[in-house]
Amino acid sequence: MLPITDPWFYAAAVPAVICVGLSKGGFGGTFAMLGVPIMSLVISPLQAAGIMLPILLVMDAIALMAYKGKADWKSLAILLPAAVVGICIGWGAASYVNDTFVTLMIGLISIAFVADYLFKRRKEDRALEHDIPKGAFWGTVAGFTSFISHTGGPPFQLYMLPLRFPPMLFAGTAVIFFATVNALKVIPYFFLGQFDTANMTTSAALFPVALVATLAGVRLVKIIKADTFYNIIYVVMGLIGLKLVYDGIAGFLI
Repeated sequence: MLPITDPWFYAAAVPAVICVGLSKGGFGGTFAMLGVPIMSLVISPLQAAGIMLPILLVMDAIALMAYKGKADWKSLAILLPAAVVGICIGWGAASYVNDTFVTLMIGLISIAFVADYLFKRRKEDRALEHDIPKGAFWGTVAGFTSFISHTGGPPFQLYMLPLRFPPMLFAGTAVIFFATVNALKVIPYFFLGQFDTANMTTSAALFPVALVATLAGVRLVKIIKADTFYNIIYVVMGLIGLKLVYDGIAGFLI
């Protein structure tokens, strides 16, 4: 089967892939969450998720090479086992979970976290220490929401941002975390019928955009100052949180 040929699809898909690529390159954090919602303007969310996952895997491979050796392994040791649990829960609950509820929940959590930063934590100069129970909780939530709706970014950042790592270390840790999570999602997604030939060929058509956007994200992280880096992530996280809350409320009202 041929890839999607509708020009309107690519008018939405190219900006979506650019947002995800910048995020996968380590810049902008929650930009990746914009991918499926933007593509959902022209195709169904289910098809958008099926097209996006192979692209995410290609971006992960590029980013892993770019950030080789740059990661906080203690963070990963806390978050990844919990994420596996979250993925298993998401797989088991895939037929029962209301996507609208998950969207609203992630939006509210994101806004609450940004508000907490603006009114309290921004006044603190010191980075917080690792907290295993907190990390296990947010790692599980990140795995669950990533499986259900590709929205694992905010839960991951809820644990990671207060640690205040240098941008390259933060980005490298995020790259390994989500590369692992996305790889673990392939088999469940296959059995849930998320892939077909048309979606895969469409994904392949978008791979060049994914490559350029991911490398651009890597470059931006290397040249941007730490304070600017974190301010951008908080701003994007807040805006996406507002968008998710709007989508969640709208979904309940329909």
